[in-house]
Amino acid sequence: MSSDNRLVERTGWAPVRHFAERSVLGLIAVIAVGLGFAALLLLVRFHWTPLQDLDHAVADGLNRQVAGSGTAVKVLQQISSFGGRVFMISLVTIVVAVLLIRRRQRLALYLIVTGAGAMILDPSLKTLVGRVRPVVESPVAHAPGNSFPSGHALGSMVVYGMLALALLPAVRRKWRPVFLGLIALIVALIGFSRIALGVHFLSDVLAGWLLGIAWISTTAYAFRVWRRETGHTPSRPAVEGLEPEAARDLELAPAEKAVLPHPWVKGAEILVGWVLTFGLLYGVGFTVTRWNPSWDDGFCRWLQTFRTPDLDKLSWLWSKAGDTHAILAISLVFCPLALALWRQWRPVLFVVLAMMGELTLFLTSAAAVGRPRPGVEQLDGQMPTSSFPSGHIAATICLWSVIAIIVTARVRQPWRWVFPVLAVLMPLGVAVSRMYRGMHHPTDVFGACLLAAAWLSVLWWVVRPNAHAVTAHEAAVENRQLVVA
Repeated sequence: MSSDNRLVERTGWAPVRHFAERSVLGLIAVIAVGLGFAALLLLVRFHWTPLQDLDHAVADGLNRQVAGSGTAVKVLQQISSFGGRVFMISLVTIVVAVLLIRRRQRLALYLIVTGAGAMILDPSLKTLVGRVRPVVESPVAHAPGNSFPSGHALGSMVVYGMLALALLPAVRRKWRPVFLGLIALIVALIGFSRIALGVHFLSDVLAGWLLGIAWISTTAYAFRVWRRETGHTPSRPAVEGLEPEAARDLELAPAEKAVLPHPWVKGAEILVGWVLTFGLLYGVGFTVTRWNPSWDDGFCRWLQTFRTPDLDKLSWLWSKAGDTHAILAISLVFCPLALALWRQWRPVLFVVLAMMGELTLFLTSAAAVGRPRPGVEQLDGQMPTSSFPSGHIAATICLWSVIAIIVTARVRQPWRWVFPVLAVLMPLGVAVSRMYRGMHHPTDVFGACLLAAAWLSVLWWVVRPNAHAVTAHEAAVENRQLVVA
């Protein structure tokens, strides 16, 4: 007996009939979208005058509105960056890693295949059509390559659309319209930003959206057929997501106990700890600024004698490991992976509070102390903040220390000790590089260590990041038990 017949015997004809009806309606919708894209492609390819006039009128009108406002340009560029290739590849990579950790390989494969298809379609069609980008009176942005279709519009429709389909089962029913509406708003704003920045025509963006809808519809249908062939019932509608039974695994922390009991009390404790840490930093910073020991500048001048072009490059790279972008990137990668592995919000809260507290303590204490930079050549030029304490070093200590604290309590394998080693080596390398480059005194490094030690001690006492700590295996077992129950 075939698998299809066995499926009918188990579930009856109704699910199969519903699946067929939805398939026909979906096919009609995909054909309609595909015809819309094909029509735009032909009209652009053969230079249909009414469409060209509309495209140029919209591009020129938006350019006149945007060109006079630097703030508007920056906002549009930021919105546009959420549809950029680097951001979207990073986003999909993190989600795929989370799905693989949660043992949802089929959904991960769907994201990989669908995303790869969009990356192939975009440059291929641009080369085929060969449309040049808009030429406006006051250019505010530039983009390489051809114009049709918009890669940002196509990519954002595919990436955010497929993520919505994959993650929808984890969203509560009452919030699904809000979730889908937010996704649609993001895609719409990215498309609008490309037109307003003068790097795409209206028809480029519309074509990108239509092609994106057609592509994710095709791959989603193929995914549903794949599920049916492996014995899953096809009766669930598309609004339930691609894999409704994965809801429990897709929830960020399904088995989480109370993250912070008595949150108002804990918030007050954190605030008091922040104030006391700031007071300690201000007292030490005021002292070293007024005292200004000669050996503080002397140590930096001694390091300066070792400068070579190769060491300058090495110190620049290591210094970058402690700047805002690197710290933020590592935090944004670690937090979702921590949620995927241990299914607990407490470690993520510990990371977020540590980094937010470090940043605010650094900015306020640096502004209050106002210590000048060392009296040596500064390879990084003029900096917007004062010298005490070092923000690069404090951020590096806080980040790698909290990662080490979290990982060592939840991993049993010997390789966990790599993270405490990194918690020592990374700040040490950043500290030496910052002093070598003439950006900080040794006492600024001491201030950074004082900031990190005091602030992390406050958070350790209040948050208790390793309370209820479990390994990834224990978290997965507990999750399966909850699903069965």
